[in-house]
Amino acid sequence: MNAIADLSTADLGALRTRVRNAYDAFRARGLKLDMTRGKPSAAQLDLANPMFSLPGNGDHFTEAGDDARNYGGVQGIAEVRALFAPIMGVPADQVVVGDNSSLALMHDCLAWALLKGVPGSAEPWSKEAAPAFICPVPGYDRHFALCEEYGIRMLPVPMTGHGPDMDAVEALAADPAVKGMWCVPKYSNPSGEVYDDATIRRLAAMRAGAPDFRLFWDNAYAVHHLTARRHDILNVMEACAAAGHADRPFIFASTSKVTLAGAGLALFASSAANVRWYLARASKRTIGPDKLNQLRHLRFLRNIEGVHRHMDGHRALLAPKFDAVAEALERHLAGLGAARWTRPEGGYFITVDAADGTARRVVALAKEAGLALTPAGATWPLGQDPHDRTLRIAPTFPSLEEVRAAAEGIALCIALAAVEKEDAGRSRPA
Repeated sequence: MNAIADLSTADLGALRTRVRNAYDAFRARGLKLDMTRGKPSAAQLDLANPMFSLPGNGDHFTEAGDDARNYGGVQGIAEVRALFAPIMGVPADQVVVGDNSSLALMHDCLAWALLKGVPGSAEPWSKEAAPAFICPVPGYDRHFALCEEYGIRMLPVPMTGHGPDMDAVEALAADPAVKGMWCVPKYSNPSGEVYDDATIRRLAAMRAGAPDFRLFWDNAYAVHHLTARRHDILNVMEACAAAGHADRPFIFASTSKVTLAGAGLALFASSAANVRWYLARASKRTIGPDKLNQLRHLRFLRNIEGVHRHMDGHRALLAPKFDAVAEALERHLAGLGAARWTRPEGGYFITVDAADGTARRVVALAKEAGLALTPAGATWPLGQDPHDRTLRIAPTFPSLEEVRAAAEGIALCIALAAVEKEDAGRSRPA
């Protein structure tokens, strides 16, 4: 099939009629489908149902003999920290286990940096002129929302397929006002790409104008593989230490998409100095986390091999949904020049770049057809995609049959928006 831009006027008209008829037929089905958020499905949550009987009556003591029902233990139970240390890439004594949300840990680290500064700060970040963060795009809207909430300037840099454009990152990081950078290094949200070793080494070694510059390293999808290949990435803590910047990374993860999304564990890891800083702040905020939930996770997952076995169950449920989206996009859009899309090997999202200037129209067409999509622009700071092209598709929550139906509709909306744009361009007076 020829690309839309190369079609004759007659062929474009025929394509317009065919796509419009297919879209109208889809809309007439009266579906109500939600593809907006990357939530686990009920079937995924069911994989962790055995946790409801854990840790069990009377099983509330740690290996050290501490009573997990009581106050204390702000850093988390030692054996639970040891369970997750391989995922975090640090020794167990440099891991903190918190309550459900890793986003809450990121929020706290950002707020405490603004109020108190971090190790290496001359003063709190809020007392410095217009602090800024580097934001790879497309990126995670909740990262951007945190910056927006606290008035932190956001500096977008493009992704390249193997991580952020490091020439752009290094140029921005040289500014002393740039205090940090958001990173989702494995199966990035939403592009699914994996930072390669060269990118991580450059992030670790680059000169930062701010001596207290921090990488907010959100390894949310550390074990969330969609293929039999388990991608590994370079250990950022070791790379930063080798480059003389041991305090640079703040590493975050959680079990929200591993066990129970509303009752998981959040994880923070960093250098010894940063962990001391974190615990000093956290001890004012809480007398201790939910240690019974920590024991519950330990009894259920047992060890890192148990984590991987459990995630194989997730992969069996998710991979067919991602394949269904890819199949529909390929069938309806291949050769049209109307979109490019990712084939991620892990994570929770598929990124589609529609024709420039059409993403908002695609979302509007989808809404008319009963499909809820993430708002166009959500993957950019302040919700402003300068190209109006990036769409984030979240196929995890609906059933496989619902994903198949939604993927058909999404592909038709993308094709129709592209045809409309071409039509409008040809009708515009020269």
